Amino acid sequence: MEDHQFRNAMGNFATGITVITTVVENEVYGMTANAFTSVSLDPKLVLISIANKAKMLTHIQQSKKFAVNFLASDQRAVSMQFAGQIKDAKPYEFDWFNSHPVIKDALANITCSVKSEYVAGDHTLLIGEVTNLQLKDGEPLLFYQGKYHELKHVE
Repeated sequence: MEDHQFRNAMGNFATGITVITTVVENEVYGMTANAFTSVSLDPKLVLISIANKAKMLTHIQQSKKFAVNFLASDQRAVSMQFAGQIKDAKPYEFDWFNSHPVIKDALANITCSVKSEYVAGDHTLLIGEVTNLQLKDGEPLLFYQGKYHELKHVE
């Protein structure tokens, strides 16, 4: 199979959108990602997948911590900014929670310490142990077939 065929097939799986954040020597970094999943309840573990060539991987490996921020339906511009799709965006003003930079008004801010990492192909899987979280009400921003979507309730 060809790469584009595989990518198109994976695009048929709808996902939520997160922004992963970390801080290294008082400099905050963030990137949009949809490769996130919960792993374990006891202990509380989550997994993120980051391309080996992404600068964010090095930042998280240095800081040994990260936050996962679940974006709300009205945060498309935030997703685009951290995906590098808005070139002249002004610097984002982060909130802080549990000593981590987090996205304001996200549906969830989950702070983690890196528990382990595994190289898998052209990505590295980072397992994070959850150190704290905060939740807000709202609807999620979704990604499906390469486009943003909002949740539609079905009775």
